[in-house]
Amino acid sequence: MTLIRTLLLLLLVLLAGCAGINQQADQGANYRQARETSRTIDLTNPPADVWERIRRGFAIPNLNNDLSRQWTEYYASHPEAVQRMAQRASKYLYFIVDEINRRGLPTELALLPFVESAYKPTAQSSAQASGLWQFVPATGQRYNLKQDWWRDERLDPIASTNAALDYLSELFEMQGDWYLALASYNWGENAVQRAIAHNQSLGMPTDYQSLDMPEETRNYVPKLQAIKNIIANPAKYAITLPPVENTPYFAMVSEPTGMDVEVAAQLAEMPLNEFKALNPSYKRPLIGGKNDSSTLVLPTDKVEVFTRNFANYQGRLSSWRVYQPERGEKVAAVAKKLGISERGLRKLNGISPRTKVVTGQKLLVPAEGVNASTLVAMASADGELPPVAPPARTRAGKAAHGKKASRHQARGRKTHGHVTHVAARKPAAHGKKVVVASAHKRAPSIGHMHSHDESHAVRVASASAKRPH
Repeated sequence: MTLIRTLLLLLLVLLAGCAGINQQADQGANYRQARETSRTIDLTNPPADVWERIRRGFAIPNLNNDLSRQWTEYYASHPEAVQRMAQRASKYLYFIVDEINRRGLPTELALLPFVESAYKPTAQSSAQASGLWQFVPATGQRYNLKQDWWRDERLDPIASTNAALDYLSELFEMQGDWYLALASYNWGENAVQRAIAHNQSLGMPTDYQSLDMPEETRNYVPKLQAIKNIIANPAKYAITLPPVENTPYFAMVSEPTGMDVEVAAQLAEMPLNEFKALNPSYKRPLIGGKNDSSTLVLPTDKVEVFTRNFANYQGRLSSWRVYQPERGEKVAAVAKKLGISERGLRKLNGISPRTKVVTGQKLLVPAEGVNASTLVAMASADGELPPVAPPARTRAGKAAHGKKASRHQARGRKTHGHVTHVAARKPAAHGKKVVVASAHKRAPSIGHMHSHDESHAVRVASASAKRPH
């Protein structure tokens, strides 16, 4: 009798186990998780493309919870949106993955902009976070991302990627756990540390899933896990990823004279929107600033086109000039003096209707000999420029003003009074050299190109080039 009872109990246990397996299979029928990151990788075969390179570099443990499954199902049910994000990402992925590999970081980090910005370099949140990696102004300044009248490097794909990876590396060193490092990136390291201390004081676990955190942070790592699951096996979710060759997509070209964004795009023979997608950090239609040179990001197959056209270009580099108002000068007076409408001047420079006096702030205005109304209308059609913040008041205000004026004494420009004119292109001199260096500041190699004089040699620094086909 005892033997029969024992056999019946064993049979019931086996049946329950089978039912559990079937239930798990039913629940996982539409859910495919990324393979464990501790798997063995055959390094004798090179990765076919950047997507495979990302898969091989997965090193953050998979997060297995309901939120990860829910977000995987959500993204899988919106394949067009995932494909659009992946298409935008294709311009930047080689550079980002290359930098991640160089630093020895997990390649899941290359997927973080899917969550942060949907891989839109101009994305901006209600909290004023901007760019692929969504830096707020203060954190951007902390990681040396320039934010001035001319540029916002939080939008620069190269500068912001390096800053983000610096920040994430520091967070991992601080927390010792990638889930907590990612939570810190989203919520702030101090907030995560306080949540850990709170749990410690109550004798509770201090891992990511045990902390009391905002809803956005609670969903942050599960969203990344969901994108990882899809990238790991897109066919399982009927998603087709765009081809991204395992070769650089873009390169950096340093041109030493200010020029219009539109002229730069024309010299590269690129549509303006494609040029801006690689150079989103420029806030004005004129590429310029306090430095003698500005860096452009171009597809590799456009670098030679740009340098050739730049060397042979005989026209006007810019249709704009920078005007420094006199103390107490009013917006209306400036508009009248320059022969443009007050409304156009305000729209062009993001000046509020309530602002009457523009002392201490630079204004971008049409250059002499240019049809002002047409130029302002063209610039306005692309959207109002960012507001110009008033200058900080310091005791050394006069000295600072003097420094500001001296910044315009750059090569290739002529300064008359308060107005900076961009000089017209001079005839090209032949046989000049182009300095080619990697984005990681390795030793440069020398090539040859045509340029118009010694002071205007064009630098080409390879960052990530060659378009995917």
